[in-house]
This record gives sequence, structure tokens and C-alpha cells, in this order.
Amino acid sequence: MRILVAEDEKKVAQHIRAALREQGFTVDMFHRGDEALDAAMANAYDTIILDVMMPGRDGLSVLRVLRDKRILVPVLLVTARGEVSERVEGLMLGADDYLAKPFAMSELVARVVALTRRATSHGMTMLKVEDLTMNLVTREVTRAGQKIELPMREFALLEYLMRSPGRVLSRTQLIENVWQWHFDTGTNVVEVYIQRLRKKIDENQPVKLIHTVRSVGYVLKPGA
Repeated sequence: MRILVAEDEKKVAQHIRAALREQGFTVDMFHRGDEALDAAMANAYDTIILDVMMPGRDGLSVLRVLRDKRILVPVLLVTARGEVSERVEGLMLGADDYLAKPFAMSELVARVVALTRRATSHGMTMLKVEDLTMNLVTREVTRAGQKIELPMREFALLEYLMRSPGRVLSRTQLIENVWQWHFDTGTNVVEVYIQRLRKKIDENQPVKLIHTVRSVGYVLKPGA
């Protein structure tokens, strides 16, 4: 599951990201409201955590634009003020939950888990490409009815590929969105994990799903 965290206090944001990663979430982190809004408009997230007070755009403004654009992703508002009027305004704008600072990190994680569970129970819980299926709730993956065991990072990589079937994804996109590295480490980690997925997903299958696009990246789609 992919979470957007918009928090201008960098140390707090880092703690939030670390706590969510421990639970298997992929986290995109921003410190300005305008940058968070651009990302939320361009990408599909399972939950958004919005600090109310941010430079560029405040969290309530970001929330207002998202709801005006009919982007209905669950939103958890976070603020240091905790004023009743602000909480009411946020909920009226379409926030799904509210958390006042200071908070226990375990409570924030629990609220995010609850929001994602609630959203998937009313929306998409399965990804499917040909005979490859992924259950986002139980984290079960099958190919042609056969269960495939995937560690957390392999699951995250496959999920990212399955969310954009037929779309060529560059190595940089995979590094940034699956590993959360915003620089090129020079390692071949992407290639190694793609090879692991191929062995588990495509080996001994008549139709191959994971393809390399030379000098561009990778794509998940049925073979010719």
C-alpha cells in the first residue's frame, strides 16, 4: 500500500515514514503543501497524511482541492493546534480522521491501517493481470491458482508493476517508489529483484508477464 505523508517538520516526518515502512507501507514524503498536492493529483495513494500547517499550501487547502477534484482517497489530518473549529472544518471538507500533536506513533499507524482497511473494504482489494492475482488485504499472490510466497520488498515491487499494467516503468521510478531512494545508488538492486520475481511469476509458465524494455525499464503485461 502506498501512503503520502505531508509534514513540514522533517524529524517528525522521518519518524512517521519509518513507522509506516515497518508495517510494509510504501511512503512518499513531502514537506510543502503544494508539492504534496501535485503528487496526490498525479499518483494513486491508499491513504494521505496531511499536516494542517505547511508552507506552500496548508493541509486544509490541499484537502479542499482534492475533494473538489473528486479524489476520494482517505485523508488523516494532523495538527499541533487541535482546535475544535479546525477539526470541524477539516471533517466538513472531507477528512476521514483527525489526530492532534503530540501523538503516539503507534496510534498514527493504527489509524492509517484502519483507514486503508476501510477503503479496501469499499473499493479495490484485488489486482489482476491475466491469471496473476494479488489480494491487497491478505497479501496473497497467485498465478494460475498456485500460491506464490513473496517477501515484503518483492510484494511491493510486484504491486507497483500490477497497478500500471502495460505501462513501461523506468528503473528510476522503481527505485523511488519501491525502495524510496531518491538518488541512483549505482547498484543493480532493481535487476536482482526483477529476476527474483520472474523466477517466481513466469518460470514454467507459457505466457510471460514481466518484460524488459531495453534502455527504458520494465513492464508487466501478457507476452505476444
